[in-house]
Amino acid sequence: MRHFGHLAPDTRKTLFHQEPAEFTPDSPARILAAALGATLYSPATRPRLAADILKQAGHGVRSMVLCLEDSIGDGDVQAGEANLVRQFAALDEEAASGADLPLLFIRVRTPGQIPDLVDRMGPAVRRLSGFVLPKFTEERGVPFLEALAGAESACGRRLFAMPVLESPQLLHLETRAQTLQGIARTVGAHRERVLALRLGVTDFCSAYGLRRAPDMTAYDVHIVASVISDVVNVLGRADGTGFTITGPVWEYFRLHERMFKPQLRRSPFLGRAEELRTALIEHDMDGLLREIELDRANGLQGKTCIHPSHVAPVHALSVVSHEEFSDAGDILRPERCDGGVLRSAYTNKMNEVKPHRAWAERTLLRAEVFGVAREGVGFVELLTASLP
Repeated sequence: MRHFGHLAPDTRKTLFHQEPAEFTPDSPARILAAALGATLYSPATRPRLAADILKQAGHGVRSMVLCLEDSIGDGDVQAGEANLVRQFAALDEEAASGADLPLLFIRVRTPGQIPDLVDRMGPAVRRLSGFVLPKFTEERGVPFLEALAGAESACGRRLFAMPVLESPQLLHLETRAQTLQGIARTVGAHRERVLALRLGVTDFCSAYGLRRAPDMTAYDVHIVASVISDVVNVLGRADGTGFTITGPVWEYFRLHERMFKPQLRRSPFLGRAEELRTALIEHDMDGLLREIELDRANGLQGKTCIHPSHVAPVHALSVVSHEEFSDAGDILRPERCDGGVLRSAYTNKMNEVKPHRAWAERTLLRAEVFGVAREGVGFVELLTASLP
C-alpha cells in the first residue's frame, strides 16, 4: 500500500516531486509509525465492517482502529468480539484474492481480550497489526503489554501496541509527573512493541465537563494543551528515547459532504486558497485544519479520526512541501555534518545545520511515506485530487 495510491498514476505524477513510497504491515516500525496518518476509528459491531474497511481503503485510508471500548455499549462487547472474528475471516479471503487492506488495530477493554481474540481469529490474525490499549498508565499498561507479548508468541506474528494516554492521573497536576514517569518506564521497556502513543483528549475534557466548539482547537483549551505539552516533553523527544505521538480526535463533521465537493471543483485549483478556506469554514473544517497544523508544530504526527471526511485533509497536510524538502536535504548533506549556517535555497530563511538536523530527519521520513509535492503544488491541489 501507499498513501495517495488510490489516485491515478498520471494524477500522482502531476502532484508529486517525489511520490509516496510503498509500505506493508511488515515494514520497519519507524516507517509504519510515520505512515499511520489519519487513523479512522470504527465500532467493532458494524455488521458490514469488512466491506466498510475495503471501501475506506479504496478512498485512501491506510490505518483503522476497530473499537470494542468507548464506541460501543457495555452490553455489546461479546457481540462485537464475535463480529470481529467473522469480519477478519472475510477480510482474510479478500486479501488472499488481492485486495489491499489498511493497517488494522483492535481497541480492547481488558488484557484478556488480546489472547482470546488472537486465538479465535486463527489464520486471519495475519491481517491484524496490533491493539490499542485504553487509559494507559504504568499500573494498567503492564498487564496489557504482557498479554500482547504472549499473544504474539502464540500466533508467531508481530503485533504492535498503541497505548492511549487519557487517564485522569495524567491530567491532574498533582499526579501528572509521576504518571508520565511510569508510562515512560513501561513503554521504554517494551519499545520494540510500541508503535505510537495516542492522546485521548475527549477524556481529558470530560474530567472537567468541557467540550471544545468547532471553531476551537485542542490547543485553545489550556488545560488540555498543558497535558499535550508535558506528554511531548517526556515522551516525544528527538534524542532516540521518544515515540511517535498522534494528534487528538476531531469530533465535528457535516453530513452533506456531496455539497462540499462541487465547491472545490468549480474551477481550476491554482489561486483558489481563499475560496477553499471559505468553503471549509462553511463546513466546520477550518478548525480541523488549524488543529492539524498545530499538531505538527507541537510535535505530534498523524491524527485520530472518527469520520471519513477528515482523512483527506489530514493526508493532504502531511505531504512535505517542495520547500521543506529542499531545506531538509540541504541540512543533511554529508559535507554539512560539521555544522554551520546556510541560506535556504528559497532564500527566505536560515538553515542552521546542527539545531535543525532532527527536524530535517523527521521531514525526510515524512517525505518517504507521504511524498513531496511539486514546486507550486499545495494543500488545495492535494485535497481536491484526494476527494472521492
